[in-house]
Amino acid sequence: MKKRTAKSPLSRLLTLALFCLLAMGACKSKKKVTEAAPEPQPVEEPAPAPAPAQPSAEEEAVSKLENYFNSIANSSNVNSANSSIQEALSMFANQQTPVLIVIYEENGMKDYDEPTTIEKYLNYLKDTKKNLNFISDVRVDNSGKVTELELRRRR
Repeated sequence: MKKRTAKSPLSRLLTLALFCLLAMGACKSKKKVTEAAPEPQPVEEPAPAPAPAQPSAEEEAVSKLENYFNSIANSSNVNSANSSIQEALSMFANQQTPVLIVIYEENGMKDYDEPTTIEKYLNYLKDTKKNLNFISDVRVDNSGKVTELELRRRR
């Protein structure tokens, strides 16, 4: 077998030129990468978290009324039930505010039990000691007083 050696000056020169080209190409690439890198953006302070949304007047009324209904139904004596009734009545426009109880609904048509007033409904809760309904709709006037209440049977 014949061995090839790089003893000729021409092959040495070509090898050296190839090495220089590769080295220069590599240097240019690094230079382009370092020059092309954009300046880091200034770090912005994170915006403060927005305050939690305030519940609407209807949501607040529902929450308070559910608590009143439960406390009246679960009261240990008549005096505490009457006290809770008086507090609950202060949330309504008047004691004759209508309370509608949905007994059936189909295709958007609702069938209601006989309409009652809030005063009668609260006394009913006191007498039966059972809160079988939940609030499905509430109407509130501009002053925050409840003007109509719609209830549904718990399942």
